[in-house]
Order: sequence, then C-alpha cells, then structure tokens
Amino acid sequence: MSEAQNPALPWIGLAPMAGLSDLPMRTLCYRMGADYACTEMVSAVGWMCAKPDNPAYQMLLATDPLEYNTAVQLFGKDPIVMAEAAARACELKRFTSIDINMGCPVRKVTAAGEGSALLRTPELAVKIMEAVKTHSYLPVTVKTRLGYDVDNMNALFLAKAAQALKFQWICIHGRTRAQMYGGAADYAAIGQIARQVDIPVVANGDVSTPEGAVRAAKETGCAGLLIGRGAMGNPWIFRRAHQLFCGEPVEGISSEERLNTALSHIDHMVVFKGEKLAVAEMRTHIGHYIAGVRGAAALRRALNTAATAAEQKALLQSLFTRAEQEDQP
Repeated sequence: MSEAQNPALPWIGLAPMAGLSDLPMRTLCYRMGADYACTEMVSAVGWMCAKPDNPAYQMLLATDPLEYNTAVQLFGKDPIVMAEAAARACELKRFTSIDINMGCPVRKVTAAGEGSALLRTPELAVKIMEAVKTHSYLPVTVKTRLGYDVDNMNALFLAKAAQALKFQWICIHGRTRAQMYGGAADYAAIGQIARQVDIPVVANGDVSTPEGAVRAAKETGCAGLLIGRGAMGNPWIFRRAHQLFCGEPVEGISSEERLNTALSHIDHMVVFKGEKLAVAEMRTHIGHYIAGVRGAAALRRALNTAATAAEQKALLQSLFTRAEQEDQP
C-alpha cells in the first residue's frame, strides 16, 4: 500500500482508455507508482458471444503479476448480459474489482445506447448496476460523466444509486458527453456531488501534472483521482504526484528516462502483441513521449511510418541524442 492510500491523501490510478490502457501501459504505470488501473473497455455482449479462445478478448482480459489492483471495465445496455459478464469476470480470478462504463462518449458506443448514453436512461442504468452487483462477489464501481448534456445531468442520481447498492466508489469525469473533451473539467461540479453522498467519489479529467493533481484533489475533495490522457507519454505522473502530495521534492524527468521508458514500452508491446500490432499502436504513445522534444516535429512523419520496432527505436534514439547535443552549451 502506497503513501497515497493514507486516508488523508487521495489515491491515484490509471483510468480506462479504449486502445490505450492495455497490459503494457498498466504495468508501466504501476512501476511508476499508480495505486490502481483498469482494463480497456470490454463489450459484455461481444465477450459473451465470442469463442473462449478469441484472441481479442484474451488480450483485453490478460493481466500481469505486477497488477495488484486492476479492475475489468464492462460496458453494455442489457442488464442480463452485463450480469453474465460480471460473473464470468469473477471466475477469472485475476481482477480486484469490476467497473461499469457509463461514461464513454464515442459515437459508435452511444449510438447503441451504451456508455454515456445511459445517462439519458437512468432507470436502465440502475438496473444494470443492480444486475452487476448481484452477480459479482468482487467490489463494483462505476465511471460516468456529469451528464449526457445540460438536460440530462444525472451523475448525482447515479452516485446515490451506487451508494444504495454499496458500490466501492463512483468516478466522475468533469464534463458532459456533449462536451466530449472540450473545455475544462468542472471540478466544482464534481465536488458538489461528492458533498451530497457518502460513497467515495473519484475525480477524472485534465490532470497531467503533479500540480494539476493537487488542484483536482483540493477543488473536488475526492477520495481518489483517475488519470487517463494525462498519463500518455507521461507515466511518471503517478510517482511525481505522490511526491507532491507527501510534501517530498518532485523529481524532474531526464531525457534519458524519457527515452528509456519509451524504448521499454516498445519492447513490452512487441512481446505482448506481436511486432506488427505493437508498431501500429505505439505510434500514438510515441507521439506523446516526444511532445516538446527539440526536433520532434521534423521526425514525426518518419516515426509514424516506421514499419518495425527497430526503426521506431532507432529514430527515437537519434531524436533524443540530437536534442541533447543541441541543448548543450
């Protein structure tokens, strides 16, 4: 148990992100001090209809021994199927909790009435919560947004339902679905909900620096923070935020650590997913690792078209070597 799990301090975890919070990313964040992580979204109906040896679901549901506090996130709109998926997730005996996705804003998810679309059908949302809770011996949590839009601000309703069902906590992203990722996360609105319920409320949105983590915790009064996009190319955010919360000196990130972390991330992805898929998916991560590095813009196209892991690694090494040489007096 880390210092951030002291009752006086918020715990800090990696938020679920489709296509991003996979096993390599989660284990990396644990090494950097994350207290919790969550899988990518897992479609309940897709999983229940898939063959047992389906490689996509095997990858989504894989865990590493380093993952001591990882949840599986399920999404769907059918309470019966969600209950079945929850029961099967328990049978795997590799997760510490089950999270229900009621916050994904992506059109293909909301068009099916899933994710944040459930904020428009709060009664159905509660039925799903009841079904998952009833069929899981693991703690259950829910991640949502403030509302679907200004006419459907139902996060407080869901928080009260989660409290009544004795969920472990509810995480609230400080935007509506209509806002997508535009504007600033509304910490005041999250804090207002947190003060109206007894269930722990976890805040999410716009944390990418240790100072941002302290601000989010202070303005929301929440028990914990989930960091998603702010951890991309920045996994040490967990370690550095813990240091600031604990009153310790916040360590800077050297070019050497940034480069070595990116190279290690590539290697882990290749081992876990095979080179072709790893190279394709690492392009997004690499774009974040090189943000702000001198000369990155000139190499971005080459990095995005590199066909092998060796090419990606060689380009990164040349970029960081050149940037370091140019920064020397």
